[in-house]
Amino acid sequence: MNRRGLAANIDLMANQPTENAFDAALKLHQAGRLSEAARIYRRILDAQPRSAEALHHLGVIEAQAGRHESAVHLIRQAISLKPDYAEAHNNLGHVLINGPHPEQAIGPYRQAVALRPDYFEAYNGLANALRKLGRPNEAIAAYRQAIALRPNSAEAHDNLGTALREIRQFDAAVAAYRQAIVLRPQFAGAFNNLGGALKATGQIDQAIAAYRQAIALAPNNPQFHSNLVYAMCFQPGASAQAIRAEAVRWNDRHGRPLASEIRPCQNDRDPDRPLRIGYISPNFRQHTNGFSMLPLLKNHDRSRFQIFCYSDVKHPDHITQKCRDASDQWRSIVGVNDQAVAQVVRQDRIDIFVDLVSHMANNRLLVFARKPAPVQTTYLCNQATTGLSTMDYRLSDPHIDPPGCHDADYTEQTVRLPDCYLCFEPLPDSPPVNDLPALKAGHITFGSLNNFNKVMPPVLDLWGRVLLAVPESRLILRCPDGQTQRRVIDLIARNGINPARIQIFSDWPAGAEYLRLHHTIDIYLDPFPHAGHTTSMDALWMGVPLVTLAGETAGGRGGVFILENLGFGDLIAQNEREYAEKATTLARDLPGLANLRSSLRPRLAASPLMDAPRFARNVEQAYRQMWKRYCEGR
Repeated sequence: MNRRGLAANIDLMANQPTENAFDAALKLHQAGRLSEAARIYRRILDAQPRSAEALHHLGVIEAQAGRHESAVHLIRQAISLKPDYAEAHNNLGHVLINGPHPEQAIGPYRQAVALRPDYFEAYNGLANALRKLGRPNEAIAAYRQAIALRPNSAEAHDNLGTALREIRQFDAAVAAYRQAIVLRPQFAGAFNNLGGALKATGQIDQAIAAYRQAIALAPNNPQFHSNLVYAMCFQPGASAQAIRAEAVRWNDRHGRPLASEIRPCQNDRDPDRPLRIGYISPNFRQHTNGFSMLPLLKNHDRSRFQIFCYSDVKHPDHITQKCRDASDQWRSIVGVNDQAVAQVVRQDRIDIFVDLVSHMANNRLLVFARKPAPVQTTYLCNQATTGLSTMDYRLSDPHIDPPGCHDADYTEQTVRLPDCYLCFEPLPDSPPVNDLPALKAGHITFGSLNNFNKVMPPVLDLWGRVLLAVPESRLILRCPDGQTQRRVIDLIARNGINPARIQIFSDWPAGAEYLRLHHTIDIYLDPFPHAGHTTSMDALWMGVPLVTLAGETAGGRGGVFILENLGFGDLIAQNEREYAEKATTLARDLPGLANLRSSLRPRLAASPLMDAPRFARNVEQAYRQMWKRYCEGR
């Protein structure tokens, strides 16, 4: 039927009795022919202005078209005419949760389930809204109610798993994801989410298998593929070359196809003019990356550099505000697609655009694939390559990347800062360093408070051997509840260690309370193959010496750059045997350990690791070097 005939047909239906016209509009609506359906709904309202059904469905179309205020107004009109209209309450919740005041969605969802206690969609919507608003425990209860109504909903089980994961109930989350997969074997999102839960519990091989299955089912999803690349950085035995190869595959599949969107940059090629630096991250918040960026942001020379921050922080906090205060221009890009973000970066005339996430969650690498700035560099995260052909540089230091040793591991050109890769700023209200705990406890306590996704079975086995070599010693570590803790105890106990010698924290305190955990630790043990960074410097700040193993990848040499900058190269092991020897040697010299504890904080404070102005000048010099190369056409 041609358009004129279709229009005449719509007019004819609109002139039919209201019930027939509504049915016709509903069919068009369900078929996605929104403008045609809206036209009939409006004709119905011309004839019957108090038609709650027409108002409601027209409001839904307005929401689908992105006209939020109009959608809310129409659906609320429908509810005022028909207060017991459960579907309208539910759809009002759907509209509000995606608007500027998402907290307003809870009321309509609750009203929908009150009117219809068997309303699965409303319970699921309520649960999604509660989770989005940071109320996971309430969300879990609502998901369980939804599942009770519809046990075969794979989506509800998957959503439940994600809410459980947010409160660190990883065993239950894994079970929920696996049930979602049983119900829908081709559910790519559930495989991806399962990978995340398995990685958090240190089951990295299983996590990687789950990510690969997600990619096989959804090969065009860049975040699923990024999750695989990032997970490989934690996998024992995964070489830098293997990580690079997977990152290049990511670029070939997701980055290179966007080359047609690259536009010539019109930035003035004056090598000495003030530069516009753009930083982009979802972690300008209470996150190790947020803490690490603050010293740099606060110490940039504003006469020579103008700082733009592109923030993808969904729930801002006090660290977000500090980062914002330390920048010249702040752009919130929450909910803005990659293409639009790239356009904003171009309009801001950014000279050097800096990625702070690489393949971590919520990355924006596809913005960099569009090359919105003439110079692009990656920095801060796990030091592995992005694989992007449009990423020019990566910042590092001579300890993480000894000159001439690892350049082939990256698709980017490595620019080495003179001293250290990042600058440390202690948490405010840090408690004082206490006396050596072993003097009072009568035994040595080893500890590691790193994220548990860095603690692999080979690490636990080695720590068990260290405990065996130091009689009566203890181990404190951070580990999720449930099967993960049992697995940890079993792995260490294989060395003949009494489980009573292992103390595990599952809850994670913040601020000064977290730092006070170090008052019970004598020696800090770095994990591998991915080493600690901020947590290691927190330990040193609290007077706890670090023993590290120099890894084969850049992510495994975090402890190296820290200890070298402190002049403690003798605490860097080159193999597992040396690692155990260095830890036991420290443990056997209590007077030396006590002296070391009292000297670490002032030594750290006087080192390049805490000289923020010096660090900022080094970064700025690196940026100027990159810019001059660009101006010279190199």
